[in-house]
Amino acid sequence: MGIDIRTAAPADAVSACALLRRSIELGCEADHRDRPGLLDTWLGNKTPENVGAWFAAPTNYAIVAEQDGKLLGLALLTQAGKVPLCYVEPDALRIGVGRSLLAALEAQARTWNIRKLHLHSPQSAAQFFERHGYTNAGLEKSCFGMESNLLWKALDIDPAVAAKQGKRFCNCSQ
Repeated sequence: MGIDIRTAAPADAVSACALLRRSIELGCEADHRDRPGLLDTWLGNKTPENVGAWFAAPTNYAIVAEQDGKLLGLALLTQAGKVPLCYVEPDALRIGVGRSLLAALEAQARTWNIRKLHLHSPQSAAQFFERHGYTNAGLEKSCFGMESNLLWKALDIDPAVAAKQGKRFCNCSQ
């Protein structure tokens, strides 16, 4: 009965896209209320084809959360440390789905030796990220025109991973 996190596959694209759109339409309603143009722009690239391409891109780490075979959430991390997607089914909020997705993204970021994550969040979700250690750097215009919170989090790197990978740039201090 727990929440299972697994790698997203292009075959998940249709159901993941539907979840993503529902989450924005219903879960983020306070952020786009009375602004249909904003909602249309926000949803504009949320197509099954695009979601499938995001899941398939080799530089992305895409995951989904499931419970009893039902898709409850999805998240995506780029190798640049950006979290462009972290969405939960509106009926599944506050049961640990988002927390599980974030933990999995952060674990992957550490294996990639990423030291800082960043994301844009609508106002309705900013407190969630803040509760999980993200610093709110203030408002910025998102790519679709909405004022969004720019959030970031410094990650501690697992010493075992860092030792395996060595220094990233040079050995100047040796």
